[in-house]
Amino acid sequence: MSPSSSSAPLPLQIALKVFTSQQKKKQALEMESAGAPTRRLQAVASQTASLKEGENFLVVLPDGGKVTASLGQGQEEPNDIFLNGSLVLSYTISATQYALDISSVGTRYQGATSHIPKYSLLTVTAPKQAANPRSKDVSIPDFWVAIYALFMLYRDQEHIPIVFFFPNEDEIKNYLLTTGLVRTYPTSELRLKKAPVPPDVYFLSRAAFWQGAGTTGFHRRSWLLNPQPAFPSLTTYTRTEKVIAMHPLRPTKPEPGEVLYRRWCGVVGQMLEIAYFDLEGVHDGSAALGGGLSRHMAAFHRWHNDERVNTAWGERGSLETHREYVEGLLADPHAWPCMLSWDGELMGYVEIVYTKEDHTAQHYPVDVVPGDWERGIHVLVGESKFLGGGRSEIWIRSLVHYIFLADPRTDRVLGEPDHENTAIIKVALNSGFHIQTIIDFPYKRSVMVLNPREKFFKLCRLW
Repeated sequence: MSPSSSSAPLPLQIALKVFTSQQKKKQALEMESAGAPTRRLQAVASQTASLKEGENFLVVLPDGGKVTASLGQGQEEPNDIFLNGSLVLSYTISATQYALDISSVGTRYQGATSHIPKYSLLTVTAPKQAANPRSKDVSIPDFWVAIYALFMLYRDQEHIPIVFFFPNEDEIKNYLLTTGLVRTYPTSELRLKKAPVPPDVYFLSRAAFWQGAGTTGFHRRSWLLNPQPAFPSLTTYTRTEKVIAMHPLRPTKPEPGEVLYRRWCGVVGQMLEIAYFDLEGVHDGSAALGGGLSRHMAAFHRWHNDERVNTAWGERGSLETHREYVEGLLADPHAWPCMLSWDGELMGYVEIVYTKEDHTAQHYPVDVVPGDWERGIHVLVGESKFLGGGRSEIWIRSLVHYIFLADPRTDRVLGEPDHENTAIIKVALNSGFHIQTIIDFPYKRSVMVLNPREKFFKLCRLW
């Protein structure tokens, strides 16, 4: 039974315990004849299967920490969450269920709704000390890791109702409430009846968690490796051959090769990274090793001279031409050229732009206004081996996730794929975008697709 079921669940026990010794032998035989991508995925599966008895792999943190769980065999039995083999906290699953039916508060439907999902209450406790019956304090970074683990186990739930008991629970409650990671059941002066949810029950918010609540300023375990404070809103202007626009002044760009975002994608068992373009190879020293050509520039040049990529982008050319192209983007305040990689292997390229001063802004319908901090994306997969297998949806969602994390004022992401590129349009729709309209540029007809922040985090298909 899944964790989001309406009865008391045993979270992912059956799904996570899939590798028996017999299956491992079969897997070894399959790996001998499998291709490289298949072998890589099977190796990850084998690694996660070779944990301690009863321990289940959940996620790798951006800093490399491995999060696992030991799941109880029945209701009210303890479930343990571990970070690098050390117990972080435990929880039990109650038969009691609660719904956060906030729209009904103050009405006759309060506490009586049936259409809003009810979720089982989790009782969270701290680990015991070795020679002391008193429980340990739970640090804020470790509690965030535990929340991450819970949303891996209960990923279909919008909320997780919890009560918790540990020595520093006041500190944790303050952290959760001030960061927005939890909500309490609201009260209403309109209806003076007993609230259907006790006041000590807190609802962990999936949308708040994936928006990065409780990360910046508290720990360095989040997906943004170098989070920046919100840049002040100051007016400036852009005047080019294509654009005349008033818009906010844009923040300073990242350092060459700086890793902006890192997230473990469990579906493929690999770490995705987004890094700012390193033209000279100063970040990893690749220019010195490769005849003066940086790793990023070499891949960019090779990809654009590939027939598949050139058909979509039309930027086939010499190394000098491609270098000038990238230099223009690096000098443009509104455009961020970035490289994407799986487990450090370069796989694709993206241009992230501010739409307010981008030429696409002039093609918005009259009833849709580009936001001051709205951004657009132009993407390509350079390595053919990373096409298909559901990967595109995963990294597109991750890219949108990064953009929303980078600035909370960004309320929408734009894409404008060619109208004949049905494959990428399908990927966009499966990644949370919707078709707004058809737009005609001088050089192509495009489908305008938009991905609003509220919708993206409401659905939260990040796994």
